[in-house]
Amino acid sequence: MKTVFLTGATGTMGWAGMQELLKYPDQYKVRILARPSAKNKEKLAPYLERIEVVWGDLTRYEDVLRGVTGSDYVLHVGGMVSPQADYKPLQTRKTNIKAAENVRDAVLAQGDQQPKVVYIGSVAQMGDRREPLHWGRTGDPICVSAYDHYGITKAWAERILTDSGIRHWVSLRQSGILYPAILKNYDPIMFHVPIRGVLEWATVEDSGRLLERVCRDEIPEEFWRRYYNIGSGAEYRVSNYEFECLLLEAIGCPRPEKIFSAHWFTTRNFHGMWYLDGDELEKYTHFRANVPIREYFHQMAQSDTLPAGLKFAVRSKLVYASHLVPHIVKLAMYAMAMSKEHGTQWWIRHNREQRIHAYYGSMEAYRAIPDWKHTDLSHNSEEAVILDHGYDEQKPMSEFTIEDMQRAAEFRGGKCLSSDMVKGDWDTPLEWQCAQGHKFKATPRLILLGGHWCPECFPWPYSDQPNARNWDWDSEARRNPFFAQLWAPLHDAEEHNVYGPEIFTGWEK
Repeated sequence: MKTVFLTGATGTMGWAGMQELLKYPDQYKVRILARPSAKNKEKLAPYLERIEVVWGDLTRYEDVLRGVTGSDYVLHVGGMVSPQADYKPLQTRKTNIKAAENVRDAVLAQGDQQPKVVYIGSVAQMGDRREPLHWGRTGDPICVSAYDHYGITKAWAERILTDSGIRHWVSLRQSGILYPAILKNYDPIMFHVPIRGVLEWATVEDSGRLLERVCRDEIPEEFWRRYYNIGSGAEYRVSNYEFECLLLEAIGCPRPEKIFSAHWFTTRNFHGMWYLDGDELEKYTHFRANVPIREYFHQMAQSDTLPAGLKFAVRSKLVYASHLVPHIVKLAMYAMAMSKEHGTQWWIRHNREQRIHAYYGSMEAYRAIPDWKHTDLSHNSEEAVILDHGYDEQKPMSEFTIEDMQRAAEFRGGKCLSSDMVKGDWDTPLEWQCAQGHKFKATPRLILLGGHWCPECFPWPYSDQPNARNWDWDSEARRNPFFAQLWAPLHDAEEHNVYGPEIFTGWEK
């Protein structure tokens, strides 16, 4: 009997994971951490005889310690996610980063009885991956998009946990999750997504199944201390336009061309990619159900867990009536695009230069967006541009020496200052120096396998701290060839990052 401590059990992925674990009562003792809110108490009431609940908060170390102590596995799923994270950036930072620190400290406090730690990262850590760089893999440069407070916290939390000295950890970078309630997630942030952007989605069932599978005895030692991308496979690789078509079809709404204007959508600065290495996780865990994506969308539309109002509309064909009056639906969508602060059309109306620059490039670029008739809506290229990671990836990891680390550092515009390392030792921190002269310690795993680099150059936009740092990927690209191969093809030669003041103000809200 294994004790599994699960954070975020009342959220989308965590709830699905808890249901999977409870299918095996002879194998798992399920322990969860949950805030003692009235909503959580009502939701968990039917399960109190089958689970152990630590009533507390991720930001309180003593609560996390109670959950970690005596556990065999820690599934750290909990935290603030979008779109709430976009409206509450300060709370997002406090929750996601403090939670990672608490999990790290509680696990290390167990000494020789450390549990295995599964951290759920995010595709948002990888930032904008437009064509021709829409295929990616772990080890590519971490490049969080401007204004993505959630993505920044997930990148920092991953670094905290995976470079901590914990003996058994794994970071699973989650993609967008498909679940019935997504059909009602109408928010102005939906227009932050470029039409030709892509995502390899993961179903909620696959995601929950994955959380149980990583706790099984047959998971080999080689699985641990690595980074993986979560996706439901080739069937779920779609463009954002294709996703909108699938979603609207499932609930009986007109196609995107009928209810949206093309220029409501941004043209860059979001996140999402198709995975070159997506099958790696499936190889170890066999978590995919492989349901055809169109069938899955129709299953969501008929789900018993669909919100009651939307369920009634779908099943009574009331939504289908919008075919008769698409202009009414379009007016409602325009009102959303005009929403204060996060609406793309609100930025345009009020000339929010920093936002316009980040998401469109310029006002001229915005005005040049074609209408639907002249927009390329074809399926994105299946050909992949593979980024160079700066070392021989065919070489066995056991054969790596300090010379390999020095070459990797040079490709990142810096140096590996350590003079030696034990051959094949990826877990002892080495000393590095970036092109700016910042010195830092990090394991080879974090740098080469995780795609991280200098913590002092990475955005740390906390206005309540004296070392607050701006997004400045242009400068990083000029001094870091590893990073430049991602940034330069998608941006002008001189982008002039001017995001700072508005972003700093955002952290105070």
